[in-house]
Amino acid sequence: MRILFVVYDNGSYVQWFPLAVASLASVLRREGYVVSIYHQDVYHYSEEHLTNYLNKHKFDVVGVSIIAGYYEYRKLLKISDAINKSLNRPVYVIGGHGPSPEPEYFLLKTRADVAVLGEGEETMIELLTALVNNRTLKNIRGIAYREGEQVAVNERRPLIDDIDSIPFPAYDLFPIVHYRLLRAPLVERTKFLLPMMSGRGCTFECTFCYRLDPGFRPRSNESILDEIKLLKKNYDITYIMFGDDLLMSSPARTISLCEDFIRSRLNIKWNCNGRLNYAKPEVLQLMKKAGCVFINYGIESVDNEVLKNMKKGLTSDQIIRGVEHTLDVGIRPGLNIIFGNIGDNKDTLDKGVKFLLEYSDDSQMRTIRPVTPYPGSPLYYYAINNGLLKDCEDFYENKHTNSDLLSVNFTKLSDGEFYEALFNANKKLIHAYYDHASSKVIQDARNLYYAKDVSFRGFRQT
Repeated sequence: MRILFVVYDNGSYVQWFPLAVASLASVLRREGYVVSIYHQDVYHYSEEHLTNYLNKHKFDVVGVSIIAGYYEYRKLLKISDAINKSLNRPVYVIGGHGPSPEPEYFLLKTRADVAVLGEGEETMIELLTALVNNRTLKNIRGIAYREGEQVAVNERRPLIDDIDSIPFPAYDLFPIVHYRLLRAPLVERTKFLLPMMSGRGCTFECTFCYRLDPGFRPRSNESILDEIKLLKKNYDITYIMFGDDLLMSSPARTISLCEDFIRSRLNIKWNCNGRLNYAKPEVLQLMKKAGCVFINYGIESVDNEVLKNMKKGLTSDQIIRGVEHTLDVGIRPGLNIIFGNIGDNKDTLDKGVKFLLEYSDDSQMRTIRPVTPYPGSPLYYYAINNGLLKDCEDFYENKHTNSDLLSVNFTKLSDGEFYEALFNANKKLIHAYYDHASSKVIQDARNLYYAKDVSFRGFRQT
C-alpha cells in the first residue's frame, strides 16, 4: 500500500518542520507501508500541481494534517478540492488538532473519507490494516468516517502511554537542508536548527487551549539525547527548538534533563516553552548551563482576575518574578500576551502593554493578539452556550478570518472600542521595538565610523 502525506504551504520562506507527519511516516514505514511526502511547503506548489501529481502517480491513501487556524482551514479546503478532482483519487484521510474536535463538520466540508482524532500513530496502523483487508471501520477507535452524507464518529482512542515506543521522525524523507534554515532567537546565521519534541501534552487546563490531550507524557532523557546526537551527526544541527507545549513540566523533570545534557557534553543551544511558576533561579541557572538561550512563556495576561478566569494557574507576582529570574541568569524570555478574555478591559490591556515595555529584551517584536476560542477549547463551548457563536461552521466561515482580528468578543467593549484599544496598545509596542532597533543600528554606525570597527558587515537586513 502506498501512502502520500501532503505538507501544506503556509506561505513562509522556511516552514516549521512537520514533526507530526514525520512521526506518522516513520511508524507506517516500520509496518511495511511505502510512504511518500508531497512538499508543497518547500516548493510552494499550487493546488493544481497537486491534482496533476495525483493523476500521474498512484497512491492508495493521501493524508493531510492541520492545526486549528483560519489560514490552515482555508488551505485545507483548497487542498481537499485538489485531491477530490484527481482522476485516481486515493482514500482521503485528514487529521490533526483542526478536525479532531469537530470531525463531522470537517468530513462533510472537505469530502474526506476518514478523520483521525487525536494521536495518529496507532490509529493509522489499524485504519490501514482495515483498508488493506477491506474490513469495516466501525470498530476502529480514534476515527470518524463518512458514509455518503452521514458521518459516524467512533469511540476515542486512549493516549499512547510510552512515547519512547514511537520511532524517531522519518528525517530521510524530508529535505532537511531546507528545514534547518529556520531561524529562532539567538541563532547565528551560519548555524542549523530543527524542532524536536520532549514529550506530549500539558498538565494545565487553560480555557483558550484547543489541545485535547490531558496530562503530560515525557520522553525519556536517553531517547531525547539519542535523537539530538542523530541530528548533529547526520544534519549538523547545533540548535534545537523544543516545540512541545511544556518541556518545563516540573522542576524535577527540567533539572534531570538539563543534568543529562551537561553530562553528555552535547554542546548545543536550545529553546523551549516554559512555565513561570517553575522558573526558579536554581532551575534556570541549570538550564543556562545546559545550553538553553530562550524560553517562550505563555503569560496571556498580568491581571489576576483575568488569569483566574482563563484558569492559567499563574498569578501576576509569579509572572514578574519568573521573568526577572530568567533575565537575571542570561536567558532571553519570549513574552506572549493576548487580549479579550473574560474580564479583560482597557485597564487590563494597559497592564499588559506596560509589562511588555518593561521586560521585553527586544530579541523579538511582541504585539498583543485577540484571544481566539478554537473548537475543542473550553472557551469555544462557553461562546456557544452564551450565544456568542453558533457552531464550528460559524467559527470558520464567519468569525475566524484572521488571527489578529476578533473571532468572538468576550469583553464589554464594542468591537470598535476593542480594535481602537488594541491598535493603540500595539502602536506603543511597535514604536518601542523599532526605536530600539534604530538606536542599535545608529550605534553600529557610530562604532564603524568613529571606532573604525572592522567587524562591521554592512547595513543590510539579510
